[in-house]
Amino acid sequence: MDSIQIWTLGIVVVTFILYIGIAVWSRASSTSEFFVAGKGVSPLANGMATAADWMSAASFISMAGIIAFAGRDGSRYLMGWTGGYVLLALLLAPYLRKFGKFTVPDFVGDRYYSGTARVVAVICAIFISFTYVCGQMQGVGIVFSRFLEIEVWKGVVIGMLIVFFYAVLGGMKGITYTQVAQYCVLIFAFMVPAIFISLQLAGNPVPQLGFGSEYQDTGQSVLDRLDSLSEELGFAAYTAGSMSTIDLFCVTAALMLGTAGLPHVIVRFYTVKTMRDARVSAFWALLFIAILYTTAPAVSAFARLNLIDTLNEKSYAEAPEWFKTWENTGLVGWLDKNGDGKIQYRDGAPFSLMEGQSKLEPVFAEERGEFGQRMVTNPPTDNPNELLVNRDIMVLANPEIAGLPNWVIGLVAAGGLAAALSTAAGLLLVISTAFAHDLVKRTFKPDLSDRQELGLARIAAGFAVVVAGYFGMNPPGFVAQVVAFAFGLAASSFFPVIIMGIFSKRMNKQGAIAGMIVGILFTATYIIWFRLLHPEQSTPENWLFGISPEGIGTVGMLLNFLVAIVISKFTPAPPAEIGEMIERIRVPEEAIEQSDAFDPEV
Repeated sequence: MDSIQIWTLGIVVVTFILYIGIAVWSRASSTSEFFVAGKGVSPLANGMATAADWMSAASFISMAGIIAFAGRDGSRYLMGWTGGYVLLALLLAPYLRKFGKFTVPDFVGDRYYSGTARVVAVICAIFISFTYVCGQMQGVGIVFSRFLEIEVWKGVVIGMLIVFFYAVLGGMKGITYTQVAQYCVLIFAFMVPAIFISLQLAGNPVPQLGFGSEYQDTGQSVLDRLDSLSEELGFAAYTAGSMSTIDLFCVTAALMLGTAGLPHVIVRFYTVKTMRDARVSAFWALLFIAILYTTAPAVSAFARLNLIDTLNEKSYAEAPEWFKTWENTGLVGWLDKNGDGKIQYRDGAPFSLMEGQSKLEPVFAEERGEFGQRMVTNPPTDNPNELLVNRDIMVLANPEIAGLPNWVIGLVAAGGLAAALSTAAGLLLVISTAFAHDLVKRTFKPDLSDRQELGLARIAAGFAVVVAGYFGMNPPGFVAQVVAFAFGLAASSFFPVIIMGIFSKRMNKQGAIAGMIVGILFTATYIIWFRLLHPEQSTPENWLFGISPEGIGTVGMLLNFLVAIVISKFTPAPPAEIGEMIERIRVPEEAIEQSDAFDPEV
């Protein structure tokens, strides 16, 4: 076992012991503690837990990797996810909390006075959460695959066991305090290598300023240097965009508006005591999120620059050790097309990987090429590029590429796991809550006891872990892409019914139900068609209006609005008491904190 593995195992084991210890210490003993942490979390702690819940494997592992290769086009993730949290915190969360229901299906069922609406919302919540959580399991598998030198699926299984233990045992109370620790781990793990590398490349310890500073006394800034290198190799300039305007807009909007419908984030506003505490915790969460999100563009630029400098035009013998080690995971590879023995990194796909395929097969083939490289069975495509690098490894490999100390490499691995597991736990709780509370308790068996409801929630969480693990082993794309699909599904299903439920007294149950069904079916069908059934057809020429599967949630959302509004015009208006309910939600009543009256038996 080498030094990197020893450091990684040591740090990961210590953090896992910490997480499990917190889960045992704060385990839930009632449905109130399991679902909303007993509403006793401080605003600062809730802000940290919300940030950890929000910054999933997509934010920590994948987002910077996609920006490193997409350049300016990758800003869609930054704009969508940060803007989405602001939208949720300022526009929707206060109203939802005042309504007093701690899940989206609960809100939909009561606001639209319909058990059918609640069931449709439960199905949407479970579908969205499963899509989201499989991206987290995929991220866990990638981390373990590299640093334990095992196959990705085995890494996913390890992650399943860990998250099952503290999510099922601790509930929201255990998850919340575990996520506080996980935020500290992940933000430290993200910032330490960023500061080191910023000092190396630009002499500036502030990464947000470093990637605009001068690059190693060359007279060029880091970004200018990256632009010129990219163009020399046949790529577009790093700071130039290639996405169509409509696709960029739709992806950004889907990510932003989908945030408003993500159940695992909304429930966070119920874990504090008062409305004021909810607002304060939203401020803290935004501050903690901003630390990582403002650093990610710098990490992306540094990683791309170091990748080109350390690999391009090098012989396999000269290739750094990190490249040869990552080869074993199947997430990087080299195919010598011209027989010169050198790694040629150019524009184009190096192998005939289908759209959405993210690794080489077979991953652990023992055959070696002429120069000692891993053999690649996929035939080459008609272009000069010989190098495959999976986007999801860039943050994890960044410290190795930059030659940082081994303890930093181990720390980053622990941070990636913290980001993935924190969000996975929150999503598993949403799935278990949707099943036990919204579906069984509120719809089919209202006399269910507190103990029975808690048991059902834990069984549902266990089942969800297994399903999420399967999709983590068989993902339909990169981590950030998979997560983007979840946001699109949330935008097309929940955002319209929440907005209209708060701000429109005329919206009725018929319109809401039809809108949700049309929105999520359209979006899911489009994603499944292009990402699972016909990935080879997933090109701008074949997309509807040139909109990618990541952005189609925006179209689904518009369809949801249109269908809901039209049907509500031709069907009976809601009962008078619904209008009074909406009025109470929208008019400030400082003396009444309806959200403090949570009763798990209601």
